[in-house]
Amino acid sequence: MLFKPTDSYAHDFEVHRDRDACIDCKVCVNQCSYGVHYWDENRKKVMHDSSQCVGCHRCEAMCPTDALRIRRRETEFKDNPLWNSKFIKYIYKQASTGGVLLTGMGCPTDIPVYWDRMLLDASQVTNPSIDPLREPMELDTFLGAKPNSLAFHKDENGKPVLDTKLTPQIKLKTPIMFAAMSFGAINFNLHVAMARAAKECGTCYNTGEGGLHPSLYEYGDHTIVQVASGRFGVHRDYLNAGVGIEIKVGQGAKPGIGGHLPGEKIDARVSETRMVPLGSDAISPAPHHDIYSIEDLHQLIFALKEASEYRVPVAVKIAAVHNVAAIASGIVRAGADIVTIDGMRGGTGAAPAMIRDNVGIPIELALAAVDQRLRDENIRHKASLIVGGGVRCSADVVKAIALGADAVNIGTAALLAVGCTLCGRCYTGKCPWGIATNDALLAKRQNPDVAAKKLANLVRAWSHEIMEMLGGMGLNSIESLRGNRDKLRAVGLSAEEMDTLGVKLAGR
Repeated sequence: MLFKPTDSYAHDFEVHRDRDACIDCKVCVNQCSYGVHYWDENRKKVMHDSSQCVGCHRCEAMCPTDALRIRRRETEFKDNPLWNSKFIKYIYKQASTGGVLLTGMGCPTDIPVYWDRMLLDASQVTNPSIDPLREPMELDTFLGAKPNSLAFHKDENGKPVLDTKLTPQIKLKTPIMFAAMSFGAINFNLHVAMARAAKECGTCYNTGEGGLHPSLYEYGDHTIVQVASGRFGVHRDYLNAGVGIEIKVGQGAKPGIGGHLPGEKIDARVSETRMVPLGSDAISPAPHHDIYSIEDLHQLIFALKEASEYRVPVAVKIAAVHNVAAIASGIVRAGADIVTIDGMRGGTGAAPAMIRDNVGIPIELALAAVDQRLRDENIRHKASLIVGGGVRCSADVVKAIALGADAVNIGTAALLAVGCTLCGRCYTGKCPWGIATNDALLAKRQNPDVAAKKLANLVRAWSHEIMEMLGGMGLNSIESLRGNRDKLRAVGLSAEEMDTLGVKLAGR
């Protein structure tokens, strides 16, 4: 009989069960949402089917006797520099299903991570360091358009009074925000957790394109509401519920294409919030059907400003793509107060694997190019820059701000903080950690109080580290670092890469 490759043969993980340690308690059966573990009535023991394993490690973490290990299945295909195992398995799967390869989370492609090729400057003698434990350290960040100049007059007591009328600003106590993750793609418990954590840390979270549940309006002072191509949940009260409005044009993990939330994830609460029928698919078109030019974008920006009575700044979110600097320039000239740029390593609940891994560019290159272009055109002050997509730690935040960002979005890092293991199967709606699922039983695995505490701890820890790094560079405010590329040095980059990033070689 000839060997026939099948989808089950091409699986990536295998379960190793220590039979001496396993007590057949069925905890793994109850914990696994993919049916990997099952009770075999004939053998009277728990068995498993490794072909269904996605590598989430939930069973391993919950096993009371430490009997399970989840390991990568290293299939030994014949060596071929062109046809590695990833592409062979892709073909096996598509030959079996005839469908598009879907995936979740960020791009794993082996493209240079420029954060890791840049080092921070440190103070020595002539520019002494600052101890943030003993001296004031300012992380306050203001997002929105800034005036060309400021005018003051003195009152009767000789104190300066600002005459210039400022445009609306979003004030943050830290330059770290929670990225747009829509209600439906992640569940209600996680939206509650992000809202509470944002309030505790004095920052903002973004609703994503799924609208805002009425019970979360109380967190409006820490909420950015999003308007995407599907217009899910968009109405006058929604637009006036937060401190900022973001028009989503593109997303880093899937530039140029729309979104699709399966009907299985549209429960009653999601249906009410998104204003779509219960159980129906929610499809976001690739383009906004009222935006086909910068002039069209200009009209939408000012329509949203009219709807919100000019109380809040309006942002435009784009994917990091080639020629992103020119695109950002047009967006600023169209009246946007904030430009949000999402890099190719940004996470997603669902995207075609080919799009995620082959479209878009790293956020570091996009950020440097946009910041420089806006400076060259003398319009950098007219909009703030927010970046996201592959921000993994506080050092990445510091480097992003030195490259020109005003603030950063964290999405994948936030999900990791509440238990995500990057198994990349968010689109199935079966998330074993209760994150990317609206299954009532699975969602209970995320306690919003516990999740909020973890998210707040993460932001607080990163903020402390940012202050330490600022002090080490002899700076006492985040504003002094913004766009200060002289605080960065490159290692292992070409002259062209350093020129794009605007940084010097280490040692100079």
